[in-house]
Amino acid sequence: MSDPAAISANADLLQTPLHALHLELGARMVPFAGYTMPVQYPAGLMAEHHHTRSAAGLFDVSHMGQLTLSGPDAAAAFESLMPVDVLGLGVNKQRYGLLLTDGGGIIDDLMFVNRGHDLFVIVNGACKHGDLAHIVERIGGRCTVTPQFDRALLALQGPQAVTALARLLPGVEQLVFMTGLAADWNGADVYVTRSGYTGEDGFEISLPAASAEAFARALLAQPEVKPVGLGARNSLRLEAGLCLYGNDIDVTTTPVEAGLNWAMQKVRRTGGERAGGFAGADTVLGQLDGTAPLLKKRVGLVALERIPVREHTELQSLDGETIGEVTSGLLGPSADKPVAMGYVKPEFAAVGTRIQALVRGKAVPMEVARMPFVPNRYHRG
Repeated sequence: MSDPAAISANADLLQTPLHALHLELGARMVPFAGYTMPVQYPAGLMAEHHHTRSAAGLFDVSHMGQLTLSGPDAAAAFESLMPVDVLGLGVNKQRYGLLLTDGGGIIDDLMFVNRGHDLFVIVNGACKHGDLAHIVERIGGRCTVTPQFDRALLALQGPQAVTALARLLPGVEQLVFMTGLAADWNGADVYVTRSGYTGEDGFEISLPAASAEAFARALLAQPEVKPVGLGARNSLRLEAGLCLYGNDIDVTTTPVEAGLNWAMQKVRRTGGERAGGFAGADTVLGQLDGTAPLLKKRVGLVALERIPVREHTELQSLDGETIGEVTSGLLGPSADKPVAMGYVKPEFAAVGTRIQALVRGKAVPMEVARMPFVPNRYHRG
């Protein structure tokens, strides 16, 4: 890993509003998405991972991009970019979305909330400037697109997150998974959603950068809360079966190949009230209907020997034919076994199929498995 002082001196890297706090807490800092970010704190990845599963972990995700779409045509305009129901989303309800190319490839995955007066959108940090340009180019004439890249974003995740956050923001305990509310904290405008990237119950909190450090310190003062870095964020999301953009999905993969059919509501599919009309519709709807071929399919994988199988590892049939590649993989701290996800030819995608991974010249037996690898614990009420 890189030295924090060297990273801090790198003029090409940005700092989040919590940078000084990370250093004070002894974080090991690394470059990520153009920022200097904490990969772990002194307790270490394993302890941070397990603390999030048992109590509450605080993540700095301020590198993510925040923007709003407003105006009477905003929802219809946004629907033209994604195979997702935007017009039917209720006020303060949140949904997962996918920006697509005209060929159906995934430009980015994102979260958006209907706040009544606008659509509040959170995109991936490494993609945010490209996403903003794409959205403005495609629908900037139909709605007002306002970047809020200067706002901070924190994620509080784990079964005790609600207990800790409710002390600072009373009312959040009434939220259920994928809903949000506006709040005030010491005069700062805050927007909270009950969501996250770990498979656990938890919240994402958008707030002004000037208030971020004080709010983070207030959360860390709660007995349930400890800081968590990018390392545990990655192991938690992989156990939860969640894609990481740039690893598991990108412009070379379609939503159907990625197994994200659940994210495309019936109203946007063939026969639905507002079917099609989005970028890449011909390809995506054809793959959903079975009229267009699937060349690959994302699957969960478990190694049958205690050998971690990392990204870019070749996947083979049992007779040695190359059938795909691992996109994410590690020894799951909670699953207590090597877990991975990757793409294989469709005929090898059924749960229970035995294949092998080529790890440093050794064929490691693997089995296609259901995801998530650790049960999700979202609070649905």
